[in-house]
Amino acid sequence: MMAPTTTPTHSSFSPLSPLPCLLISLSPFTPFPLPNPSSSSKFGTKHTMPNPYSFLTFSLLLLLSFHLLNAQEHSQFGHAVDRKLLGLKRKEKLSHFKFYWHDILTGRNPTSVSVVPPSLKLNTTTAFGLVNMIDNPLTLGPELSSKLVGKAQGFYASASQTEIDLLMAMNFAFSDGKYNGSTITILGRNCVFNKVREMPVIGGSGLFRFARGYAEARTHWVDFKSGDAIVEYNVYVMHY
Repeated sequence: MMAPTTTPTHSSFSPLSPLPCLLISLSPFTPFPLPNPSSSSKFGTKHTMPNPYSFLTFSLLLLLSFHLLNAQEHSQFGHAVDRKLLGLKRKEKLSHFKFYWHDILTGRNPTSVSVVPPSLKLNTTTAFGLVNMIDNPLTLGPELSSKLVGKAQGFYASASQTEIDLLMAMNFAFSDGKYNGSTITILGRNCVFNKVREMPVIGGSGLFRFARGYAEARTHWVDFKSGDAIVEYNVYVMHY
């Protein structure tokens, strides 16, 4: 009489995955072909000794599981990083910076230059579409002769057809003291006729990596004929 044939069953696991095999071969409950010694107490009762390899096998399984989970997090172009390697073990702190932003459109060496003029086809009083590239000085006091602490580099654009609202995209690139070479990045809406305008800090570099916060702008002086202006900035930044 022929023995009945059995049809192999297919596991839901991928044949390339090592995890099912590991679970079977390294389980602490899998019997080992080792003798299980026994000992007798003085009362003559036998006690079965536990398999000495069970705990070791379970620990090895746990370590391999962590290794497999770690491997899944890695890819060819990205992987998890220890926060301490980037200096994030330190406590986050809040810093306040105050300086004056000089927007100079006139003279022999303007720091704000129109690179995209407003369209002549549009009937608007807000210069909608205008884009100015800037390399504006940042000084400690409101006078241009005051101590230079950095430059505001980027652009602003007229982004409203009904009022003078500017889209500000600029880096405060500092050159003074320990902040030399570090930057704070601003991206936001500047409604220039408001007494106080608030714009978000979206990041930074150097000492301001992972920075976040906001900047307050207040017009200190403006010449409506030439367009030159001095703006007081107070910047509040959370950083490491």
